[in-house]
Amino acid sequence: MKTIVFNFLMGLFGISMGVAQTDTLLIENVNVIPMIEETILYNQRVVVAHGKIIRVEPMSATLEFRNPRVVDGSGKYLIPGLNEMHYHWRNKEGGIVRDFKLLIVNGVTTVRNMAEYDWQDHIAIRDSIDKNQLMGPNYYTSGPYLQSGDLKTSADIERIIAQHHNKGYDFIKIADDLPKDIYLKVLERAADYNIPVMGHAQREMNLEYSLRMKSIEHVEEFVYLFGDEQRRDSLFLKNAVEQIKNSGIVIVPTLVVFDMIVKCLDDNSFAKLKEKEVATYMLNGDHGYWASDDNPYRQNLKGKVINGMDALPLLEDYFEWMKNFTKILAKEDVPMMTGSDTFGFVVPGFSLHEEFQFLQEAGLSPYEILKASTLTPARYLGSIATEGTITVGKNANLVLLNKNPLEDIKNTKTIEGVLLKGEWLGRDQLDSLLKEVESLNH
Repeated sequence: MKTIVFNFLMGLFGISMGVAQTDTLLIENVNVIPMIEETILYNQRVVVAHGKIIRVEPMSATLEFRNPRVVDGSGKYLIPGLNEMHYHWRNKEGGIVRDFKLLIVNGVTTVRNMAEYDWQDHIAIRDSIDKNQLMGPNYYTSGPYLQSGDLKTSADIERIIAQHHNKGYDFIKIADDLPKDIYLKVLERAADYNIPVMGHAQREMNLEYSLRMKSIEHVEEFVYLFGDEQRRDSLFLKNAVEQIKNSGIVIVPTLVVFDMIVKCLDDNSFAKLKEKEVATYMLNGDHGYWASDDNPYRQNLKGKVINGMDALPLLEDYFEWMKNFTKILAKEDVPMMTGSDTFGFVVPGFSLHEEFQFLQEAGLSPYEILKASTLTPARYLGSIATEGTITVGKNANLVLLNKNPLEDIKNTKTIEGVLLKGEWLGRDQLDSLLKEVESLNH
């Protein structure tokens, strides 16, 4: 029976036995973390052809290919490609190709862009990737970030959402300050066009209104959505989390970016931030700005009093609460996704692994974190049929690690190679991409 199924799959993907397979890659003796459950399949062979996973099997299984490319996975761990679900292209200088190199080097094979600025065209970027004219991850994008000033009337809503539909954006992203009648109309018209709405919570409305969106960006939003007393009330939080869970909404915590903001306010932490190892991959002008007192958080928040408290201890308290609330959400199985917001010292690609470590410190298990960066995004994006797990028929977007990420999530940084749409990029090629990014600063 297994032979019949295998032969069917081989035919399906246009592969014949006994013929030279220039497009066939075998990853051998590898430990597979398939992400269908918390398990490791040891000493496996993963067969990739024409961009698809066509077989996952023990090494003892016999399989004959002529001249396949072989990657030795001995002692290594294979995971699905990672998802950066809150990305921004912030720097025109260097182009988006620069960001893509940083993302791919870090094992990111799917990206959700969270705003289109005036000088950008993310639909053209997405189309270029789809046509293989541009090397990049699977790419999804929202339209421009919509605030209350953009959506004043029903006519504004109709015009802007029709534009989103006509241009082909994947999402509508909204700010936290929409009037209730406008917000409800946006949800209604977006549903008519079948475009998901996501973004910030509606801070002046009850929780239930915000839960009508597809996802809430930043766990920070709950700091403002709940009052000071509510944040300290365990019964209130228990009921709120039950509402969140029942709604089916997805939360993207983005802890790493809030940590950067807090560190900008403390002189010692700020000095260390400027010397971060990954800062070498920032553009010179960008680093100069963020490492100076012109940095907006140094300028606007350092030493300031907010709600009767100095900004630094206030934000430190907020951050501790955010990590604790993230843990509560995880404990109740509220779906979460990994994203990092990518600006300042939050360097694309590297920042996702920093986010993983913050999530682990908050109390999530490595498996929960990997799920938030593989399986949950695939379900959210409607790509679960072809992404999110290492199973037969899925697209070959994979990351080979030297150490087991289920033991410690920091091991996701031990990348030996990346399979992007079936194309193998070994460590040497990944290092070359990093050098290309570095060279832009010289």
